[in-house]
Amino acid sequence: MSSYMAKPSEVERKWYIIDATDKPLGRVASAAASILRGKNKPTFTPHVDCGDFVIILNAEKAVLTGKKLEQKYYRYHTGYVGGLKEIKYKHLMAENPEKAMTLAVKGMLPHNTIGASSLTRLRVYKGSEHAHAAQKPEIYAGEIR
Repeated sequence: MSSYMAKPSEVERKWYIIDATDKPLGRVASAAASILRGKNKPTFTPHVDCGDFVIILNAEKAVLTGKKLEQKYYRYHTGYVGGLKEIKYKHLMAENPEKAMTLAVKGMLPHNTIGASSLTRLRVYKGSEHAHAAQKPEIYAGEIR
């Protein structure tokens, strides 16, 4: 018996909602990355982008455990000499929690074209409202501790 290999034309995509209220940022990001990659499906194929769409709500209410809020930094470089920029997660979560969640999910996806196309199916919202009711999203049933 041969193994099943999904084809890009056969992939059916669903929409899932994950509520990040009072859940650790990394645990929510890990669950979202798994769904975006398609690892929750029995038809998962590593070389085919077979993941689903993910909507993350209440990103501002996600929690960072320990002292990460004070000690963790988001660092990036502008490309110019001396252009290293640092932002504390305390400020990032206060001003732009959607970016913090997106960066966490992006780091958990493969760093290639499949990961880049998977990230386009992620929608992150600060509050509990979203504009994707027409897609009939379902609540993610997996456990996020």
